[in-house]
Amino acid sequence: MEKDLHYITLKGQGSSRIIRSRVLQSPLSGVSDCVFRALVRQWAPDALLFTEMVNAKGLELGHGLCKVELLEEEEGPVGVQLFDYRPSAMVEAARKAEELGAFLVDINMGCPVKKVARKGGGSGLLKDPDLAARIVKEVSDAISIPVTVKTRLGWNHYLYDPIGFSIRMQEAGAKLLTMHGRTRAQGFSGKADWGAIAEVKQVLDIPVIANGDINTPEDAKECLALTGADGVMIGRASLGSPWLVGQIDAFLKGRPCIQTPQKQERLSLLRQHLLGLLRIKGEHGLLVARKHINWTCVDFPGANNLRRALISTKTSIEALNLLDKHLELHENSSFKRSRA
Repeated sequence: MEKDLHYITLKGQGSSRIIRSRVLQSPLSGVSDCVFRALVRQWAPDALLFTEMVNAKGLELGHGLCKVELLEEEEGPVGVQLFDYRPSAMVEAARKAEELGAFLVDINMGCPVKKVARKGGGSGLLKDPDLAARIVKEVSDAISIPVTVKTRLGWNHYLYDPIGFSIRMQEAGAKLLTMHGRTRAQGFSGKADWGAIAEVKQVLDIPVIANGDINTPEDAKECLALTGADGVMIGRASLGSPWLVGQIDAFLKGRPCIQTPQKQERLSLLRQHLLGLLRIKGEHGLLVARKHINWTCVDFPGANNLRRALISTKTSIEALNLLDKHLELHENSSFKRSRA
């Protein structure tokens, strides 16, 4: 890995993978589908993006196929993140992901959701390092693309061994490790412990990605300086802000600043997002879009009223007409100001 050139090299069983950005977009359940990734990609052409977290058993049965079946059609690298506690299911799902064009396979060992962790998947694997290592080894042996791990500092402050656990993952075959600077018990509360991530980075030979509380380009720069990490992963901060990964990437590379979109561009992006969701999900896409409306309609004049109106719409046609009306009003207002 050469930081001066802003890339990360991963070695798989068959060939290497080069990530030409030190900024990664986190897998986000119910968010990071192909429509969201296409928006992020407009500002971050080189960044490694991820699918939503995919249930390995569900993918084997075909239930999660929609999350990964069009990977080869996307521009730029996209990793598939899998979760399960059964090595055989993870192996079969990883093979399927590779077949469908995954850039790499990431194993989720950090999801704090109870229904995932209580069955032994996600952060549940933090309580069973032997099983976690076995999954990494068997998946690594089964596919030619790199296998990576996303995890947390520990289950809680009693079951807490981020250094030992991370070393086990590296020894089992992980080619990159993303560390979220909180325990499973913390969820997303409290402050991420970047110092603990720095300690993990010092003992690993593979690239380490820092995750947690990185909300601005300045945060990313500070985190990299403190942790010595090879890159940063952006999660919740990108909700409603698909440009953030690109902003941080440009900042770290010393390129011209990417301006945060203002009202008109945000509404255009929201319209584009809604149309994409309708294309892949039908009218159900409007329901999915409501959370994005909540995240996007903020910090501009009239945002609250527009947000409430959009969330109250019953059909996609009604929502699109409302967006078009506001876009037209904004354009007319801008034209009048320019003529004054």
